[in-house]
Amino acid sequence: MTGPELAGDLPVNTITRPYRGLSVQDVDIPLTPERIGDLLRGREIYRRTAYLALRNGPDTALVAVRPESTEPLMSPVAEYRVLAGPEQTVFIQDPATDVGNATSLAVTALAHARPGALAYLIQGKFEHVNFIWRPAPVRITVTEVIPPHPPKLLAMAEQVVRYDEDLPPIEFRLDAVDVDDLMAANRAGHYLLPCRGSGLSPTEPTSFLDTHPDFDPAWLLIGCERSRQFHRHFYGSEPRAVDLCPRARSAGDGGDQSGLVLTKCCLLERGIEVEPNRAVVPWGSNLDEVRAALRTLCGLSPVPGPAATHPAPITQPASRTQPAASTRAPAEAGPA
Repeated sequence: MTGPELAGDLPVNTITRPYRGLSVQDVDIPLTPERIGDLLRGREIYRRTAYLALRNGPDTALVAVRPESTEPLMSPVAEYRVLAGPEQTVFIQDPATDVGNATSLAVTALAHARPGALAYLIQGKFEHVNFIWRPAPVRITVTEVIPPHPPKLLAMAEQVVRYDEDLPPIEFRLDAVDVDDLMAANRAGHYLLPCRGSGLSPTEPTSFLDTHPDFDPAWLLIGCERSRQFHRHFYGSEPRAVDLCPRARSAGDGGDQSGLVLTKCCLLERGIEVEPNRAVVPWGSNLDEVRAALRTLCGLSPVPGPAATHPAPITQPASRTQPAASTRAPAEAGPA
Protein backbone atom coordinates (compact mmCIF):
# COMPACT_ATOMS: atom_id res chain seq x y z
CA MET A 1 0.00 0.00 0.00
CA THR A 2 1.31 3.44 -0.89
CA GLY A 3 0.73 6.37 1.39
CA PRO A 4 1.37 10.12 1.56
CA GLU A 5 4.39 12.06 2.63
CA LEU A 6 2.65 12.65 5.96
CA ALA A 7 5.15 15.17 7.26
CA GLY A 8 4.02 17.64 4.58
CA ASP A 9 1.15 18.34 2.25
CA LEU A 10 -0.20 15.41 0.24
CA PRO A 11 0.59 15.38 -3.47
CA VAL A 12 -2.35 16.11 -5.74
CA ASN A 13 -4.30 13.00 -6.81
CA THR A 14 -3.30 11.01 -3.70
CA ILE A 15 -5.66 8.07 -3.11
CA THR A 16 -5.48 5.07 -0.78
CA ARG A 17 -3.88 2.09 -2.56
CA PRO A 18 -5.34 -0.40 -1.87
CA TYR A 19 -8.39 1.26 -0.43
CA ARG A 20 -8.58 -1.15 2.51
CA GLY A 21 -6.06 1.29 3.99
CA LEU A 22 -8.91 3.74 4.61
CA SER A 23 -11.18 3.04 7.58
CA VAL A 24 -14.51 4.89 7.79
CA GLN A 25 -15.78 5.37 11.36
CA ASP A 26 -18.81 7.10 12.86
CA VAL A 27 -17.97 9.15 15.94
CA ASP A 28 -19.92 11.40 18.31
CA ILE A 29 -17.32 14.12 18.82
CA PRO A 30 -16.87 17.51 17.16
CA LEU A 31 -14.38 17.01 14.33
CA THR A 32 -11.82 19.51 15.59
CA PRO A 33 -8.09 18.76 15.72
CA GLU A 34 -8.16 18.75 19.53
CA ARG A 35 -11.06 16.35 19.89
CA ILE A 36 -9.71 14.10 17.14
CA GLY A 37 -6.41 13.96 19.02
CA ASP A 38 -8.24 12.97 22.21
CA LEU A 39 -10.02 10.23 20.28
CA LEU A 40 -6.88 8.74 18.77
CA ARG A 41 -4.64 8.67 21.82
CA GLY A 42 -4.46 5.05 22.89
CA ARG A 43 -6.84 3.94 20.13
CA GLU A 44 -6.10 0.70 18.31
CA ILE A 45 -6.16 0.53 14.51
CA TYR A 46 -5.70 -2.28 12.02
CA ARG A 47 -2.06 -2.72 11.05
CA ARG A 48 -2.66 -1.74 7.40
CA THR A 49 -4.76 1.34 8.12
CA ALA A 50 -3.17 4.52 6.75
CA TYR A 51 -6.16 6.87 6.86
CA LEU A 52 -9.28 7.37 8.94
CA ALA A 53 -12.44 9.01 7.64
CA LEU A 54 -14.21 10.18 10.78
CA ARG A 55 -17.91 10.99 10.34
CA ASN A 56 -20.26 12.81 12.65
CA GLY A 57 -23.61 13.24 10.91
CA PRO A 58 -23.02 15.23 7.72
CA ASP A 59 -19.46 16.19 8.74
CA THR A 60 -16.35 14.29 7.69
CA ALA A 61 -12.67 14.67 8.56
CA LEU A 62 -9.72 12.89 6.97
CA VAL A 63 -6.84 11.81 9.22
CA ALA A 64 -3.54 10.13 8.34
CA VAL A 65 -2.41 7.56 10.92
CA ARG A 66 0.46 5.19 11.57
CA PRO A 67 0.23 2.16 13.88
CA GLU A 68 2.88 1.54 16.48
CA SER A 69 3.66 -1.81 14.84
CA THR A 70 2.59 -3.63 11.70
CA GLU A 71 3.27 -7.04 13.23
CA PRO A 72 0.16 -7.66 15.39
CA LEU A 73 -3.29 -7.50 13.78
CA MET A 74 -4.22 -4.39 15.78
CA SER A 75 -1.86 -1.78 17.14
CA PRO A 76 -2.18 1.56 18.98
CA VAL A 77 -1.94 4.76 16.97
CA ALA A 78 1.68 5.92 17.10
CA GLU A 79 1.28 9.08 15.04
CA TYR A 80 -1.53 10.94 13.37
CA ARG A 81 -2.19 14.06 11.34
CA VAL A 82 -5.51 15.76 10.60
CA LEU A 83 -5.38 16.33 6.86
CA ALA A 84 -8.77 17.94 6.26
CA GLY A 85 -11.61 18.97 8.52
CA PRO A 86 -15.31 19.20 7.65
CA GLU A 87 -14.93 22.49 5.76
CA GLN A 88 -12.28 20.91 3.51
CA THR A 89 -13.85 17.48 3.04
CA VAL A 90 -16.69 16.48 0.71
CA PHE A 91 -18.49 13.15 1.16
CA ILE A 92 -20.11 11.81 -2.02
CA GLN A 93 -22.29 8.78 -2.65
CA ASP A 94 -22.11 7.53 -6.24
CA PRO A 95 -22.70 3.79 -6.82
CA ALA A 96 -21.17 4.01 -10.32
CA THR A 97 -17.71 5.07 -9.11
CA ASP A 98 -14.89 2.50 -9.01
CA VAL A 99 -13.16 3.64 -5.83
CA GLY A 100 -10.01 1.66 -6.63
CA ASN A 101 -9.48 3.70 -9.79
CA ALA A 102 -8.03 7.20 -9.63
CA THR A 103 -9.63 8.39 -12.87
CA SER A 104 -13.06 7.24 -11.75
CA LEU A 105 -12.57 8.96 -8.39
CA ALA A 106 -11.41 12.20 -10.02
CA VAL A 107 -14.33 12.33 -12.46
CA THR A 108 -16.81 11.95 -9.59
CA ALA A 109 -14.97 14.39 -7.34
CA LEU A 110 -14.74 17.11 -9.98
CA ALA A 111 -18.44 16.71 -10.73
CA HIS A 112 -19.03 17.67 -7.07
CA ALA A 113 -16.20 20.21 -6.78
CA ARG A 114 -16.56 22.69 -3.93
CA PRO A 115 -14.42 25.81 -3.36
CA GLY A 116 -11.90 25.22 -0.61
CA ALA A 117 -12.31 21.44 -0.61
CA LEU A 118 -9.13 19.35 -0.43
CA ALA A 119 -10.37 15.80 0.19
CA TYR A 120 -13.22 14.06 -1.59
CA LEU A 121 -14.48 10.91 0.16
CA ILE A 122 -16.49 8.81 -2.27
CA GLN A 123 -18.72 5.84 -1.47
CA GLY A 124 -18.95 3.99 -4.77
CA LYS A 125 -19.46 0.48 -6.13
CA PHE A 126 -20.24 -2.18 -3.53
CA GLU A 127 -20.54 0.69 -1.00
CA HIS A 128 -16.75 0.76 -0.71
CA VAL A 129 -15.10 4.07 0.10
CA ASN A 130 -11.90 5.83 -0.94
CA PHE A 131 -10.71 9.42 -1.14
CA ILE A 132 -8.86 11.54 -3.64
CA TRP A 133 -6.84 14.58 -2.59
CA ARG A 134 -7.05 17.74 -4.72
CA PRO A 135 -7.97 15.94 -7.96
CA ALA A 136 -6.05 17.26 -10.96
CA PRO A 137 -6.16 14.78 -13.87
CA VAL A 138 -3.10 14.35 -16.08
CA ARG A 139 -3.98 15.50 -19.60
CA ILE A 140 -2.81 13.27 -22.44
CA THR A 141 -3.46 13.96 -26.11
CA VAL A 142 -4.12 10.86 -28.21
CA THR A 143 -3.19 11.46 -31.84
CA GLU A 144 -4.94 8.83 -33.95
CA VAL A 145 -6.54 8.26 -37.35
CA ILE A 146 -10.32 8.33 -37.80
CA PRO A 147 -12.43 6.50 -38.85
CA PRO A 148 -13.16 4.23 -37.02
CA HIS A 149 -15.24 5.97 -34.37
CA PRO A 150 -14.22 5.85 -31.59
CA PRO A 151 -10.57 5.68 -32.63
CA LYS A 152 -9.00 2.37 -31.66
CA LEU A 153 -5.99 3.80 -29.78
CA LEU A 154 -8.21 6.09 -27.71
CA ALA A 155 -10.53 3.19 -26.87
CA MET A 156 -7.57 1.03 -25.83
CA ALA A 157 -6.12 3.81 -23.67
CA GLU A 158 -9.47 4.25 -21.91
CA GLN A 159 -9.63 0.49 -21.36
CA VAL A 160 -6.17 0.50 -19.76
CA VAL A 161 -7.13 3.34 -17.43
CA ARG A 162 -10.11 1.32 -16.21
CA TYR A 163 -7.96 -1.60 -15.01
CA ASP A 164 -4.51 -0.21 -14.13
CA GLU A 165 -4.96 0.99 -10.56
CA ASP A 166 -1.45 2.50 -10.34
CA LEU A 167 -2.18 5.23 -12.88
CA PRO A 168 -3.04 8.74 -11.74
CA PRO A 169 -6.33 10.20 -12.94
CA ILE A 170 -6.06 10.82 -16.67
CA GLU A 171 -8.07 13.05 -19.00
CA PHE A 172 -7.73 12.16 -22.69
CA ARG A 173 -8.07 14.61 -25.56
CA LEU A 174 -8.38 13.34 -29.12
CA ASP A 175 -6.22 14.91 -31.83
CA ALA A 176 -7.82 13.27 -34.86
CA VAL A 177 -6.19 12.64 -38.22
CA ASP A 178 -9.43 12.51 -40.23
CA VAL A 179 -9.16 10.57 -43.50
CA ASP A 180 -12.38 12.13 -44.84
CA ASP A 181 -10.94 15.62 -44.18
CA LEU A 182 -7.69 14.71 -45.95
CA MET A 183 -9.59 13.45 -48.97
CA ALA A 184 -11.81 16.54 -49.04
CA ALA A 185 -8.76 18.83 -48.85
CA ASN A 186 -6.88 16.92 -51.58
CA ARG A 187 -9.28 16.24 -54.41
CA ALA A 188 -8.47 13.36 -56.78
CA GLY A 189 -10.32 11.20 -59.26
CA HIS A 190 -9.01 8.02 -57.64
CA TYR A 191 -7.78 7.47 -54.08
CA LEU A 192 -5.52 4.76 -52.73
CA LEU A 193 -5.86 4.02 -49.01
CA PRO A 194 -3.66 1.64 -46.98
CA CYS A 195 -6.60 -0.62 -46.06
CA ARG A 196 -10.35 -0.65 -45.74
CA GLY A 197 -11.29 1.25 -42.58
CA SER A 198 -14.34 0.81 -40.42
CA GLY A 199 -16.83 3.60 -41.07
CA LEU A 200 -15.09 4.95 -44.17
CA SER A 201 -17.53 5.87 -46.98
CA PRO A 202 -15.61 7.53 -49.83
CA THR A 203 -17.65 9.23 -52.53
CA GLU A 204 -14.88 9.00 -55.15
CA PRO A 205 -13.38 5.80 -56.63
CA THR A 206 -11.14 4.31 -53.95
CA SER A 207 -8.77 1.34 -53.90
CA PHE A 208 -7.04 -0.31 -50.95
CA LEU A 209 -3.33 -1.00 -51.04
CA ASP A 210 -3.53 -4.19 -48.95
CA THR A 211 -5.61 -5.83 -51.72
CA HIS A 212 -2.83 -5.13 -54.29
CA PRO A 213 -5.13 -3.47 -56.85
CA ASP A 214 -4.23 -2.88 -60.49
CA PHE A 215 -1.90 0.08 -60.81
CA ASP A 216 -3.34 3.51 -61.63
CA PRO A 217 -0.70 6.19 -62.23
CA ALA A 218 -3.29 8.91 -61.44
CA TRP A 219 -4.35 7.78 -57.98
CA LEU A 220 -3.52 9.72 -54.82
CA LEU A 221 -2.22 7.74 -51.86
CA ILE A 222 -3.55 8.82 -48.47
CA GLY A 223 -1.01 6.94 -46.38
CA CYS A 224 2.27 6.93 -44.53
CA GLU A 225 5.88 5.90 -45.13
CA ARG A 226 5.03 2.21 -44.74
CA SER A 227 2.30 2.57 -47.39
CA ARG A 228 4.81 4.22 -49.73
CA GLN A 229 7.18 1.30 -49.10
CA PHE A 230 4.48 -1.18 -50.09
CA HIS A 231 3.67 0.90 -53.18
CA ARG A 232 7.31 0.91 -54.27
CA HIS A 233 7.47 -2.87 -53.73
CA PHE A 234 4.23 -3.61 -55.60
CA TYR A 235 4.54 -1.15 -58.48
CA GLY A 236 8.17 -0.01 -58.60
CA SER A 237 7.24 3.67 -58.44
CA GLU A 238 6.75 6.54 -56.02
CA PRO A 239 3.08 7.57 -55.72
CA ARG A 240 1.61 11.00 -55.32
CA ALA A 241 0.82 10.97 -51.61
CA VAL A 242 -0.67 12.83 -48.66
CA ASP A 243 0.77 11.78 -45.31
CA LEU A 244 -1.63 10.64 -42.55
CA CYS A 245 0.98 9.38 -40.07
CA PRO A 246 -0.19 10.20 -36.51
CA ARG A 247 3.39 10.17 -35.28
CA ALA A 248 4.46 12.78 -37.83
CA ARG A 249 1.44 14.92 -36.94
CA SER A 250 2.15 14.74 -33.22
CA ALA A 251 5.76 15.78 -33.90
CA GLY A 252 4.55 19.14 -35.14
CA ASP A 253 2.99 18.79 -38.58
CA GLY A 254 -0.45 20.15 -37.72
CA GLY A 255 -0.77 18.43 -34.35
CA ASP A 256 -0.74 19.44 -30.71
CA GLN A 257 2.90 19.92 -29.67
CA SER A 258 2.17 20.82 -26.03
CA GLY A 259 1.75 18.44 -23.12
CA LEU A 260 1.88 14.65 -23.10
CA VAL A 261 1.09 12.72 -26.28
CA LEU A 262 0.22 9.09 -27.00
CA THR A 263 0.34 8.12 -30.65
CA LYS A 264 1.10 5.22 -33.01
CA CYS A 265 3.28 4.40 -35.99
CA CYS A 266 3.31 1.40 -38.31
CA LEU A 267 7.11 1.65 -38.73
CA LEU A 268 7.30 0.47 -35.11
CA GLU A 269 6.41 -3.22 -35.14
CA ARG A 270 6.62 -4.16 -31.43
CA GLY A 271 7.24 -2.49 -28.10
CA ILE A 272 7.09 1.24 -27.47
CA GLU A 273 9.31 4.21 -28.22
CA VAL A 274 9.54 7.07 -25.73
CA GLU A 275 10.55 10.62 -26.56
CA PRO A 276 10.26 13.78 -24.44
CA ASN A 277 6.55 14.06 -23.53
CA ARG A 278 5.57 11.51 -26.17
CA ALA A 279 5.10 7.73 -26.30
CA VAL A 280 4.64 5.81 -29.54
CA VAL A 281 3.05 2.36 -29.88
CA PRO A 282 2.82 0.11 -32.95
CA TRP A 283 -0.11 0.47 -35.33
CA GLY A 284 -1.29 -2.99 -34.27
CA SER A 285 -0.47 -2.47 -30.61
CA ASN A 286 -1.77 -4.64 -27.78
CA LEU A 287 -3.04 -3.53 -24.39
CA ASP A 288 0.30 -4.28 -22.73
CA GLU A 289 2.06 -1.85 -25.05
CA VAL A 290 -0.55 0.86 -24.56
CA ARG A 291 -0.37 0.30 -20.81
CA ALA A 292 3.43 0.60 -20.82
CA ALA A 293 3.20 3.80 -22.85
CA LEU A 294 0.68 5.40 -20.48
CA ARG A 295 2.63 4.38 -17.40
CA THR A 296 5.82 5.83 -18.86
CA LEU A 297 4.11 9.12 -19.74
CA CYS A 298 2.85 9.32 -16.15
CA GLY A 299 6.31 8.70 -14.66
CA LEU A 300 5.67 5.10 -13.58
CA SER A 301 7.67 1.99 -14.40
CA PRO A 302 6.35 0.28 -17.56
CA VAL A 303 5.80 -2.92 -15.54
CA PRO A 304 4.08 -2.59 -12.14
CA GLY A 305 6.35 -3.17 -9.16
CA PRO A 306 5.63 -4.20 -5.57
CA ALA A 307 3.63 -1.75 -3.47
CA ALA A 308 4.96 -0.14 -0.33
CA THR A 309 3.69 -1.60 2.90
CA HIS A 310 2.98 1.61 4.81
CA PRO A 311 3.23 5.39 4.52
CA ALA A 312 6.16 7.46 5.70
CA PRO A 313 6.31 8.68 9.31
CA ILE A 314 4.14 11.61 10.31
CA THR A 315 4.66 14.41 12.73
CA GLN A 316 2.22 14.30 15.64
CA PRO A 317 2.81 11.52 18.21
CA ALA A 318 -0.13 10.07 20.08
CA SER A 319 0.36 9.56 23.84
CA ARG A 320 -1.41 6.52 25.24
CA THR A 321 -1.55 8.08 28.72
CA GLN A 322 -4.72 10.04 27.93
CA PRO A 323 -8.11 8.31 27.65
CA ALA A 324 -9.83 7.99 24.29
CA ALA A 325 -12.96 10.05 23.69
CA SER A 326 -16.31 8.31 23.41
CA THR A 327 -17.47 7.00 20.05
CA ARG A 328 -20.45 5.19 18.71
CA ALA A 329 -18.26 2.94 16.55
CA PRO A 330 -15.99 0.07 17.61
CA ALA A 331 -12.36 0.98 18.10
CA GLU A 332 -11.51 -0.28 14.63
CA ALA A 333 -13.56 -2.19 12.14
CA GLY A 334 -10.55 -3.58 10.34
CA PRO A 335 -10.11 -3.55 6.56
CA ALA A 336 -13.03 -2.79 4.34
